[in-house]
Amino acid sequence: MGDPTTYHFDLDPALRPAHASLEERWWPGIRDVALRASSARIYDPILGVRAVVIHATAGGSSAGAASVIFDGKASFHWLVPDEDEPQHGAFVWATCHEARAAWHVRNSCSHPAIWGGRGRINHWSLGIEVVNRQVRSDDFSDWQVEATAQIVRYAWAKYPNLSHVVSHAMLDPVRRSDPGSLFPWERFREVVLDARGDVVPELVAEAAELEAVMPSAPFCMVV
Repeated sequence: MGDPTTYHFDLDPALRPAHASLEERWWPGIRDVALRASSARIYDPILGVRAVVIHATAGGSSAGAASVIFDGKASFHWLVPDEDEPQHGAFVWATCHEARAAWHVRNSCSHPAIWGGRGRINHWSLGIEVVNRQVRSDDFSDWQVEATAQIVRYAWAKYPNLSHVVSHAMLDPVRRSDPGSLFPWERFREVVLDARGDVVPELVAEAAELEAVMPSAPFCMVV
């Protein structure tokens, strides 16, 4: 078992994926609600994203986790279903707009290893909740670990300054222990850093090849 207050690794810009897809679906009815359970970011919504924070719900259902957003108490960007839910193995839930600062870490929390100890982490991070009771009888499934890692790879490919992956417990060790000592952090880290699963779709690759051989034509909307 690991110590969740130490769970953290950095992302090497040289290893940033060129492409990483994500199978996600919006939780029914949550898109508009999430706007009221999140804030406008104080940093650029693309260039300002520096960290991904890994959480675990301490509850056994996606519905229970999503309910905090409907209640306006907290929010997070993605939700990874548990193994006894029908969505497990198929897709992750999108639960808040990535461009918004979700309310998943207390504003007063920080850590010197994470962007120099800067506060207000919600404004420069993305939050992932993994459905798990955090007890010995509820193992994190292989798919949950892989799906969480794929979310990180998707974000890493999308956000050029993303550099930290960190546990909630490391940022708020007095009040939080998630994703917990049973979360297989080292295996998760290996999957995040393993590029073998990234396959650039053929149509995307063809477009890149075409751009390399065709000269740029005058564009009618140059300002």
